[in-house]
Amino acid sequence: MAINKLALIRYKTIDTCLQNTYRKWTLEDLIEKVSDALYEYEGINSGVSKRTIQADIQLMRSDKLGYNAPIVVKDRKYYVYEEPGFSINHTKITDTDIEKMSEIVSVLREMNGFNFFDDMNDIIVRLENNIYKSTNQQSNCIQLEGNKLLKGLEHILPLYQAIRKHIPLLINYQSFKAAEPRQTVYSPYLLKEYRNRWFLIAQPHKGKGLITLALDRIIDFMEMTSKDYQPYTGIDFERYFADVLGVTTAPTIRANKVILWVEKRHAPYVLTKPIHPSQELLKEDETGILIRIDVVLNFELEREILGFGEAVKVLAPAHLQKIIKKRLMRMNMLYENESQK
Repeated sequence: MAINKLALIRYKTIDTCLQNTYRKWTLEDLIEKVSDALYEYEGINSGVSKRTIQADIQLMRSDKLGYNAPIVVKDRKYYVYEEPGFSINHTKITDTDIEKMSEIVSVLREMNGFNFFDDMNDIIVRLENNIYKSTNQQSNCIQLEGNKLLKGLEHILPLYQAIRKHIPLLINYQSFKAAEPRQTVYSPYLLKEYRNRWFLIAQPHKGKGLITLALDRIIDFMEMTSKDYQPYTGIDFERYFADVLGVTTAPTIRANKVILWVEKRHAPYVLTKPIHPSQELLKEDETGILIRIDVVLNFELEREILGFGEAVKVLAPAHLQKIIKKRLMRMNMLYENESQK
């Protein structure tokens, strides 16, 4: 069965609504949401009929598209997924889907010769590898870094949509330091990845400044009224994170000149994979190399330096050197205490 673009928008919108269990969805509510989506994506302002949405729901319930969506009506009024956590996005990929995705990847591979697509190399490889695994029982040709146990990845798409559509969110969040979850309304601005963990950069409506929320600490969230969205008026995020290793920073924090000595054996690793884009080689001799990076002093930087162990020494600034020395002393005490047991 051929599916046109407008139908896909309707199915996706209905699915998104029914996944939001914080709200009860009448047929009229679904019609309104679908009409808004069609206007936003396709500029169609004529809305959508009641009969069309009813037919869509019936089709989603069936196996014609492979959805088999468990949509039921509660109290003769409210549409819900009878199976908690269900989504049509979780349905099994068909052979036809794989064939279409293969064609898309082939087109992307051809276009990858243009400079505009330079950053898509890893994306194309990931797509090709996943499609290959779906159609072949042989071992992988490539093994990519990933953590299947990482929580919060299911939030990426709806958060991305909320950012694009300028929709504020009521987020139920529990940090590692908090004993209980806390609900706060945020205006979302940016999704950022660092070392396979994803973060949401947002601004709380009651408070000032940006907040970084780890997606694996988000319990759930729901969309609020779009008219309450607070647009971002700060500096461009490319500049905001230009001097940062990781995600921890603030508009008032400035970069520091960090000088590191790297032992000779490990120097090639640092030269071929710079710690930060600002990295500059200052000196090289028989003992190793001196490099300079201009970065914000944060936890991620400390962890990066400590990860090199005895192969890297902080020469400047003195404040950072002192922090690293203290952490190494505490680390040494752990092993000393162990030997005394």
